[in-house]
Amino acid sequence: MTPIMYARLSAMVFLHYFVWSCWYVTMGTYLTEKRIFSGEEVGLAYGTIAIGAMISPFFIGIVADRFFASERLLSLLHLSGAALLYWISTIHSFGLFYPVLIVYATSYMAGHALTSTITLHHVTDPAKNFPHVMLMGSVGWIAAGLINSALDLGSSAGMFRLAALAALVTGIYSLTLPYTPPKGKGAPISPRVLLGLDALKLMRDRSFATFIVCSLLICIPLSFYFTWIGFFMTELNFSNVASKLTIGQVSDVVFLLMLPVLLPILTVKGILLVGIAAWAVRFLLFAWFYQQQDQSWMLYLGIAVHGMCYDFIFVMGRMYVDRWASIDIRGAAQGLHTFVTLGLGMFIGTWLAGIVGQYYSYKVGKETLYHWDSIWMVPVVMAVVLFVAFAVLFKNSIPPSEREGAAG
Repeated sequence: MTPIMYARLSAMVFLHYFVWSCWYVTMGTYLTEKRIFSGEEVGLAYGTIAIGAMISPFFIGIVADRFFASERLLSLLHLSGAALLYWISTIHSFGLFYPVLIVYATSYMAGHALTSTITLHHVTDPAKNFPHVMLMGSVGWIAAGLINSALDLGSSAGMFRLAALAALVTGIYSLTLPYTPPKGKGAPISPRVLLGLDALKLMRDRSFATFIVCSLLICIPLSFYFTWIGFFMTELNFSNVASKLTIGQVSDVVFLLMLPVLLPILTVKGILLVGIAAWAVRFLLFAWFYQQQDQSWMLYLGIAVHGMCYDFIFVMGRMYVDRWASIDIRGAAQGLHTFVTLGLGMFIGTWLAGIVGQYYSYKVGKETLYHWDSIWMVPVVMAVVLFVAFAVLFKNSIPPSEREGAAG
């Protein structure tokens, strides 16, 4: 891959993640303080990304893969997304805010898939080049967090307007990207292909089935982090919350680079177990910090393990699926993994996080306060139970395709 192509693809990924980070991290603070939405409504709002992750594969399968060049469709999605984000910044009622955010999240997650499609089409060595390009997503996330804090947008509608401006720039820039033809042009549309049913046969293997089920379940406690961490810090009078949370993305880059080194030592099972344990430790640190707030290192350490939490679960998970599935069903298998994690798991998790937050809230006059130690302990218990179940049920196995090759 030439340096120019690397720069063009990296800029695309940077801008795409910049848009998301502008609003996602601090939306809970804005909805709670400015719009006075309930804890359950905040959870539902964060669940829109999960809904988008479940709906967008059908859109990609029907439209993007058959009728439009990927870069043109990415441009259209971001340009329309810019208009939706600006509209969202003006909405005051949850009854309208929620469905509009679902429409936007679906368009964004469709673009999420397209950035991978465009990158994989143009890199010369996917195994080597793809992770390097994707690293720019973390850089974009960090940059948006720093700007969000510098402009003091963490609790205002300005976060959505900044995202709208970034989406507009991304939409225009996408028109300059190299041509990426629709890969499924002229192919018949099969419900079996769209639903990824071919990948379900992998569930016959106990280890793969355990991996998929546990991947779904770990997304339930991790949703508590994305739903509440911004508002948690704001309520405890931390300033520049968005910029402080970028510590997690710096950690993300570090652990992503460490993953290839640690994998031969810890094996797939070890990496995934460390990732699950990291979520339990993170939430436990948040609960302890709330009880003794003079120990800020607990909070920052909990944020700093984000790379271990994310990369050891999601990136390792995608690598595991890629290795396990044969070439003919690899796309369907990755779609299944995305559906159960970013889709179904995150939807259940954000919904439950909202309910738990609402349950452990209380009124002092007109002000709503929260028992944060109790809120954080709920995902601690879930992660610990999941750690034990995964340790018992999952075994490092040889993928079916490699077994067949060895037998031949």
